[in-house]
Amino acid sequence: MSTDAPPGGTVLSALARTATRRPLTVIALWVIFLLLGFGLGTGVFGRLSDNVPEVPGTESEAAAQYLDRVDPAGESITAVVEGTAVSDPGLRAQVERAVAEVREVAGVAAVPDPYETPGLLAEDGRALIIPVALEGGLDDDAEERTVDDATDRIKAIDAPEVHVSGGPLLGLQIGEKAQEDVKNAELISLPVVLALLLVVFGGLRSAALPLVIAVSGIAGAFLALFLFSEVTDISVYAIQVTTMLGLGLAVDYALLMLVRFREERRNTRDVTEAVHRTVAAAGRTVLFSGLTVAVSLTGLLVFPSVFLRSMGLAVAAVVVVDMLAALTLLPALLTRFGGKIPPAKVRPEGEEGRVFARLARFSARNRIAVLAVLVPALLVLALPVVGMRINLGDAQQLPSSTEARQLYDTVDAHFPPGTGVSPVTVVLKPGTDQSTVDRIQSLSPRAETRDVPGGITVVELPPPGSVDGDGATDLVERVRDIRGDDPVEVTGPAARLVDFRAMLADRAPWAAVTVLAGIFLLLFAFTGSVLIPLRTIATTLLSLGAALGAVVWVFQDGHLAGLLGAEGLGALSLTAPPLIIAIAFGLAMDYELFILARMREARRRTGDDQEAVVTGLRRSGRVVTCAALLLAVVFGAFMTGGFSPILQIGLGLTLAVLIDATVVRMLLVPATMALLGRRAWWAPKPLRRVHDRFGLSEEEAPRPPRVTTHA
Repeated sequence: MSTDAPPGGTVLSALARTATRRPLTVIALWVIFLLLGFGLGTGVFGRLSDNVPEVPGTESEAAAQYLDRVDPAGESITAVVEGTAVSDPGLRAQVERAVAEVREVAGVAAVPDPYETPGLLAEDGRALIIPVALEGGLDDDAEERTVDDATDRIKAIDAPEVHVSGGPLLGLQIGEKAQEDVKNAELISLPVVLALLLVVFGGLRSAALPLVIAVSGIAGAFLALFLFSEVTDISVYAIQVTTMLGLGLAVDYALLMLVRFREERRNTRDVTEAVHRTVAAAGRTVLFSGLTVAVSLTGLLVFPSVFLRSMGLAVAAVVVVDMLAALTLLPALLTRFGGKIPPAKVRPEGEEGRVFARLARFSARNRIAVLAVLVPALLVLALPVVGMRINLGDAQQLPSSTEARQLYDTVDAHFPPGTGVSPVTVVLKPGTDQSTVDRIQSLSPRAETRDVPGGITVVELPPPGSVDGDGATDLVERVRDIRGDDPVEVTGPAARLVDFRAMLADRAPWAAVTVLAGIFLLLFAFTGSVLIPLRTIATTLLSLGAALGAVVWVFQDGHLAGLLGAEGLGALSLTAPPLIIAIAFGLAMDYELFILARMREARRRTGDDQEAVVTGLRRSGRVVTCAALLLAVVFGAFMTGGFSPILQIGLGLTLAVLIDATVVRMLLVPATMALLGRRAWWAPKPLRRVHDRFGLSEEEAPRPPRVTTHA
């Protein structure tokens, strides 16, 4: 029997031929990739950064870089001792000895005596703070040695609770927590996913293959992040986000390919032929799905934020790895072991996917009623988005098991509000009018002024409340209003938050246009229609708005947050909304393409637009539902770590996937397709000619006579 690939894209045909002719070579190359990912790639855990709000070119970033060049002061770490009377002579002797030893550590600039410095002893006498200032200009290795030595000496204090965090130590502690969370999430999700796949396929071989692809996705996440860490900062949030997405999408793509392979095995005994047909049909859907997810993430590249750009590139790289694994590694594995995977069961006419067919017919018959009920309901769920706020967040976002959170809770319990909050830093360059200086200093009764080389004066204004509250951001705005034309710049966390919000507001419309235009073009290339892309974008925005509204309602407003081990923080983490929007939009396109591919096949065979909608859901509903459930399991496993930004992203993506795969794809899609009728596939003649010449669409290879023997 011929093993030439059936009609289809040249690239897909080439991949199928390579995978089937040289399966062992393909598998060996992927094994090398896995070793690199889990060997070299895991080195990224030691390179994570918590400098999320930095935006190159903004005033706050320029002022921070300027201070780094001229200010001899370096970073600092903070220790807190709690649990016994700080006036105890034995404890005081230990603290004073530790302070003296830390002062002698190479790289330490200053350590004030907490017993002699106002504000470092708690009024209740049960806690004290030891701030440790580091010298400026330390390289990474020297800084790490200094922090480790200082921490060891402070930790030697014999007290019930001694916590050290802040500065460079904070990023390291969060990185360790991220690594632990990823490991735990994998231990939870992989067995559950395997169990669900066993239910879906009824056999261990079929169920194990998606996990092989999923492990490839995880290795790809680690390796991509490590390579990006060579040229840019990698956020502490990147590990969980890229790993959860890499794991989830890999299972999605493998599930789609395996279901199609088992169907093709029902029609031919030849495994190689079945693999070619699978790649030619479902492989095209995987290719377009990967491209649409990647295009959705290009919106993040529009923002000048290093965090958003690096996240967009890293997640897009992981998506590409998943896509390539599904199109090369999985066909190679199927070529070698697919003969032992049983074909899909032959079901009586009308039995396959009958539940989804009934849903499609119900929605099509009652299309006006379905739209009248579901669209307003989704809009109501999306209403909290109107009041959404984003903040930097503080250690409250961390789980209580982390050192930084324990330090935060101790300070919060024993010291006045605002203790330890990073100040608004004002840089006064030569030529600043004295009246301007006086007005700026008068903004805070606790203002501190110091001179640095070059005739620069630095004024630090402790804000009222939290580092990213309204009081802090208002203080930034007031300084910028007062300065007029004087050479005054404002930096610090609150200033970076103000600039980050302004950057989002300025670039968000351009990001939206970029993503929507890219998605429209890809969907047009896939379907040849101009109305289906518009309908898809509209329904996807509904599910996305509903999911984001729920996240605001839970994490910002505090409703039911305790059930997730979180609390209402009055705002979302500034990392959550852009990542939820970009990733969820791409994931929604996954399920849309799964369904549209089957609809198009049915329409090409029968020419019946209405029945094509029913057949499309009948043939794809089970895959979409299973894929959404598996993805929800993966996201849910990553929500067990207790890190609030990851909880927000995990809940947002879980709800977006579930709402989209059920309410939108099973009800709104057939209702809107029935409402459009034959017009759904319409395109102007010039665009139709363009699509006929250049467009790509899922083709179904001619089928041989059905083989009824399952040997």
